[in-house]
Amino acid sequence: MRENLFKAKRKDNGEWVEGFVFGFNRKIYITEMTQTFMTTYYTEESVVDFNMRAYEIDPDTLCKYTRLTDKNKKKIWENDILIGRGNEDDLVRVVFGEFNVIDAETLKVVDRVIGWHTEVIETDALSKCEPFCLPMPLTDSYINRSEYEVTGNIFDNSELLEE
Repeated sequence: MRENLFKAKRKDNGEWVEGFVFGFNRKIYITEMTQTFMTTYYTEESVVDFNMRAYEIDPDTLCKYTRLTDKNKKKIWENDILIGRGNEDDLVRVVFGEFNVIDAETLKVVDRVIGWHTEVIETDALSKCEPFCLPMPLTDSYINRSEYEVTGNIFDNSELLEE
């Protein structure tokens, strides 16, 4: 089953909430769903009872779950900021969209694709140079190789975006 989860900041208190998105009366909401498993005594089947709460959200903070996790098994969301190998100069932003696929040897564009990828946050001279500044596809193997972990997001940690 595909997990199409979103997170956003609640309008009433600014706290993050995650769940499923819907619109109603020109407002955007996230439903936070909790599951309670109840066992019936007359059969051996389990019944799932869903409790839902809906919160109006700030649509500017809406982030989709990538279905990937960092090296610590923490969920990675759109607009998260990842740090590689614990190095504060190795920061990237998680983005969904179109990006160029570059041949690492020639630095020429070989394709253009749409998907989850990272955009380098310029922190030092090296992060501004090719090939280090190029977007990279966000995959489990790339996350593991880079030892990425979520260090924040663009909404709560805008200072990480500044050089």
